Amino acid sequence: MKKWLIPVIIIGVLAIAIYSWAVGFNNTAVEYEADAKTAWADVESSYQRRNDLIGNLVKTVQGAADFERTTLREVIEARAKATSTTIDASNLTADNMAQFQQAQSGLSGALSKLLVSVERYPELKANQNFLELQSQLEGTENRINVARDRYNESVNIYDKHIKKFPGSFLAGIFGFEEMPRYKADPGSENAPDVDFEF
Repeated sequence: MKKWLIPVIIIGVLAIAIYSWAVGFNNTAVEYEADAKTAWADVESSYQRRNDLIGNLVKTVQGAADFERTTLREVIEARAKATSTTIDASNLTADNMAQFQQAQSGLSGALSKLLVSVERYPELKANQNFLELQSQLEGTENRINVARDRYNESVNIYDKHIKKFPGSFLAGIFGFEEMPRYKADPGSENAPDVDFEF
């Protein structure tokens, strides 16, 4: 074997190894990013289910009682704002997520106010449709929480993959950027005030 052939073989083997490593990193990052985007779609789907249920809940409340119009209007307006605030999964930025989260928090607050107000209407609390919708909303809130947790888990896997060295070097070359996590609402670390004024 000729002496010049050995360095050519070594360089060729190194080039193939580097290429394989880069392709493996890229394909894994694409997979993790897609998983995180799918997890985000699951979060949006859970919120959509809640929005659909709230529409039915409002109709049931309107039909079952001469209900406080202001409370219903707040729920309807908050629901409209929450459904109009969406994020394209390919554009998950911290600002977009904060805007989405703010709209959803507004809806959560209005819905809580509605459910507290219902306590003053015994005929509504006994309405089977209302009880069923209330139960479905409770289940949906749990689904939303699970979906948000799964999204954060997916983002965590993706972010660790693109931030660890030497993958971080390739992430910059291939254009992979850190994804934002879903964060708790501001002030949620404080215990809520419970006021039973009747």
